[in-house]
Amino acid sequence: MLAHINTLTFNGLEILRVDLQAQISSGLPNFIIVGLPDKAIAESKERVRAALQSLGIPLPPKRIVINLAPADLLKEGSHFDLPIALAILGVMGIVPAEKLSSYLVMGELGLDGSILSVNGVLPVAFKASKEKLGLICPAANGGEASWTELKDIISAPDLSSLINHLKGTNILPPPPKQTLLQPSSPLDMSDIKGQETAKRALEIAASGGHNMLMIGPPGSGKSMLAARLPSILPPLSVEEALSTAMVQSIAGEFNSSGLNFTPPFRAPHHNASTPALVGGGRKGTPGEISLAHNGVLFLDELPEFNRPTLEALRQPLENGMVQISRVNAHTSYPAEFQLIAAMNPCRCGYLGFKDKECSKAPVCAQEYMSKISGPLLDRIDIKIEVAPVSPWDLAQAKGGETSSTIRTRVIAARQIQLSRLKALGVKDIHINSRLKGDLLEKVCILDNDAKALLIAFADKNSLSARAYHRTLRLARTIADLQNESKILKLHIAEALSYRQSRYF
Repeated sequence: MLAHINTLTFNGLEILRVDLQAQISSGLPNFIIVGLPDKAIAESKERVRAALQSLGIPLPPKRIVINLAPADLLKEGSHFDLPIALAILGVMGIVPAEKLSSYLVMGELGLDGSILSVNGVLPVAFKASKEKLGLICPAANGGEASWTELKDIISAPDLSSLINHLKGTNILPPPPKQTLLQPSSPLDMSDIKGQETAKRALEIAASGGHNMLMIGPPGSGKSMLAARLPSILPPLSVEEALSTAMVQSIAGEFNSSGLNFTPPFRAPHHNASTPALVGGGRKGTPGEISLAHNGVLFLDELPEFNRPTLEALRQPLENGMVQISRVNAHTSYPAEFQLIAAMNPCRCGYLGFKDKECSKAPVCAQEYMSKISGPLLDRIDIKIEVAPVSPWDLAQAKGGETSSTIRTRVIAARQIQLSRLKALGVKDIHINSRLKGDLLEKVCILDNDAKALLIAFADKNSLSARAYHRTLRLARTIADLQNESKILKLHIAEALSYRQSRYF
């Protein structure tokens, strides 16, 4: 006999169908898995054997062959355990094999027959819904799958209950819908005393999704400012939350308590490798920039990162996608993140401050700054200096406006951008930082004084085409915060002030 089970393998967020075929025939007892399985799949036969024996179902003393078609496609992951077990049970006549043909199946087996959680259930559920199939998955992942429009979801805690459900003797309940986690943050902008210029820059960055670099001595509050950016960002839309959740599901970091509408905040350590930051490794897994999709990537101590690692950010910052190329596969992940970086002015941290002046200036600063390339700096819209907080500011009882007050202005500016782009028939762009080409010219209308100032500054300082356009986008955001339809001279002047720094 021969049984077919629909299962899958991953290529980034792309779900590739796999036809799992099981055959039991006469011959010397053997259990073979063919079709380019990885080590985890090759070990499945031992987990399947033990799980079936725990139910009192010994494997027949015959030749068992599992084929994973197409045979030339590399298959990876422990989620093949459950489809292999069901295929064998189908051949043995214990479960109705014809009923299984209308499901996508994934799940890892424990030796006691339990069905353990696996990564990637959310994008698989979308795939099943698109192809008019049901889904059989672990009970721990049932709530994750329920966020799709898929109606036929079987989420089983163990193999025994799944067999009874398929035979119709004990029907499993549908998975419960997970809760919506409303945006929340324990951090608030009012925690920060002083630093009004930095707070203003952070509000502009949040309003238009602009990249930002903070330069200042140790203890000036750079990390505190960055950590509070999510508290002033608008909540994610349903589409953005699901898109972010799919990447997290593939990486095994999906929040099992519900769908989260808070923008993600990732802050990798500066010793992170290039594959850890942009994605890669043997399996082409998503990196920090993809886990920060629709959110914030914070790089503290920017020059301490390896230079090749930083240079790998250049293309994702422009395209919002990262392409991971390996010998066996080419994988793409979304990476629409907002870069917030922080650094000291030199290695000792006190260049330009009279009370603790750097003793090795200017060589110390030159060596430190040279680790950051010009092309990467060109992609950062806002560069600000964060000075030490004075004792008088620290002695104040309150730090100023709360995050909710600032977020109200940010949401209003974002709504202006969204309405303007909708009127132009644009659906895939929602913020000013993503404006390009003809669309940028249509949106960024300057009055004569603003145009003259920008041209004169660009000519005198030899601004690149990228820097020129990024200045336009930044000025457009500043104008939106003031609800101005045209970009005025003062908006250009403020935008240009953020492009300059005494350190670069």
